[in-house]
Amino acid sequence: MAILAGGCFWCTEADFDKVPGVLSTTSGYTGGKTANPSYAEVSSHTTGHAEAVRIVFDPKQISYPQLLAIYWRSIDPTVRDRQFCDIGTPYRTAIFATSAQQLQQAQASLAELQTTKPFAEPIQTQIQMAQDFYPAEPEHQNYHLVNPVRYEFYRKSCGRDARLAQLWGTPAAR
Repeated sequence: MAILAGGCFWCTEADFDKVPGVLSTTSGYTGGKTANPSYAEVSSHTTGHAEAVRIVFDPKQISYPQLLAIYWRSIDPTVRDRQFCDIGTPYRTAIFATSAQQLQQAQASLAELQTTKPFAEPIQTQIQMAQDFYPAEPEHQNYHLVNPVRYEFYRKSCGRDARLAQLWGTPAAR
């Protein structure tokens, strides 16, 4: 299992749903202090939680480091407490390691990124041990499938794919 915060969880979930070896994704909240938060509470910027996605994957088909490589290319790691049009701590980027091995692999992936793709700005993505993960409300699950027109409008109007293309050439999973 992997837990990744990449800004809006709708987009992170959509990106990882397309990855071979990913068995399921769940949008939710983690990294804060409030138990069982609601979307409204997290959006109020008072819980400390980030929007995140819990990813269940088959390690025989895709490894955790491979998931991280996709993750880096699906975010702008150079901004703090925002992604694209979403601003505030709920939209920060973070890798929430579920084991000591994942923590080491996440730190190694960051070091590799800093070596192979140096940005003018420092990388702001946090790497920390996972805390409790709280699934988001049903209307936020599989949003890209349930509300495809609204989702695509949101993604495009936020400039997500345009910025990712600027940073990486092409987005990792689209």
